[in-house]
Amino acid sequence: MSNAPFGVYLHWPYCARICPYCDFNVYKNRQIDEAAWIKALTEDIDRWASRTNGRTLSSLYFGGGTPSLAPLSVIEAVINHCDHQWGFSDDAEITLEANPTDAERAKFSDLAQVGINRLSLGVQSLRDDALKFLGRDHDAAAARRAIETANDIFSRTTFDLIYARPNQSLAAWDEELAEALALGASHLSLYQLTIEPGTAFSKAVAAGRWQPTTEDLCADMFDLAQARTTEASMPAYEISNHAQPGHVSRHNMIYWTNADYIGIGPGAHGRITENDIRIATETPLKPADYLVGAPTMETPLSKDEALTERFSMGLRLAEGIPLSANDPYFEKEKRIETIHQLCSDGLLSWDQNQLIATDDGRRLLNRLLYELLG
Repeated sequence: MSNAPFGVYLHWPYCARICPYCDFNVYKNRQIDEAAWIKALTEDIDRWASRTNGRTLSSLYFGGGTPSLAPLSVIEAVINHCDHQWGFSDDAEITLEANPTDAERAKFSDLAQVGINRLSLGVQSLRDDALKFLGRDHDAAAARRAIETANDIFSRTTFDLIYARPNQSLAAWDEELAEALALGASHLSLYQLTIEPGTAFSKAVAAGRWQPTTEDLCADMFDLAQARTTEASMPAYEISNHAQPGHVSRHNMIYWTNADYIGIGPGAHGRITENDIRIATETPLKPADYLVGAPTMETPLSKDEALTERFSMGLRLAEGIPLSANDPYFEKEKRIETIHQLCSDGLLSWDQNQLIATDDGRRLLNRLLYELLG
């Protein structure tokens, strides 16, 4: 267990503005009491360190929100305290999400100096009209400058793009994707625009102000992305994530391979295994509650719930999940027949050791999971 991948996710809850597609636990940026945040976060780390003796961190991920807006003293204190309590593996990845505004770009060198070695940029588009539609604070020129600077400073960089935007054609997506691939980042995350309930976009769609892209065009855009990234030696290792060899996101692999990770910061989720029981954790949502030490909610997962998570996360990966004929999955009747049928349908591949969703299977992952888990 001590050598297994192990991570910490820190959720910084503040943003300069709330994007219309976002349904995360975020709040408009406000005056920050640095000492109070350092105290709350390091005390949370202490609580978890006492339950995970002997573990070594392979990943620390600052997400949000916009963690690049956090005071540098807070970021540095978290890194140092994690190092003190757990220590980092020799190849540990310490990632921070940032936006490509010129103001944040000016901080990149400082972030590297305190220990950040992987930067994740929320670019979302390389088109000014799309960035305005998506409610972003930067323009395409600022995005390109930020990517160039990040590539110079950090050994590992990534950025996100959102496709299937209203009125975006397949040819336009092809052109934008080609520009993105030419920018030299070692990792790309390509997400289809999703209309989440309760967001400004969901209200706009309900009011008829615009309509989402058709399913057929979304599928064509997804297929095009798979082809273009493979041609550029950045194939998909997960449904939405593409990387050069050796540059997969170590932190996200912790999620997808069912490893343990601690969630700290307001509204952060975690997964920890104790006495062979998988436990889901969630910290208080509101920053004010978190800062005064409100308790983290812990929920032991049933065997079926843990199995569902293992399959739903792991089958997103191109490498799939380990699955032998004596796996607990097969304790329920007819499951081996189900797998053989899905293999015949071209949705799965299984060699008695590894279960892999095919390209068609990953396109229909929700259906596939329903068939596998009922």
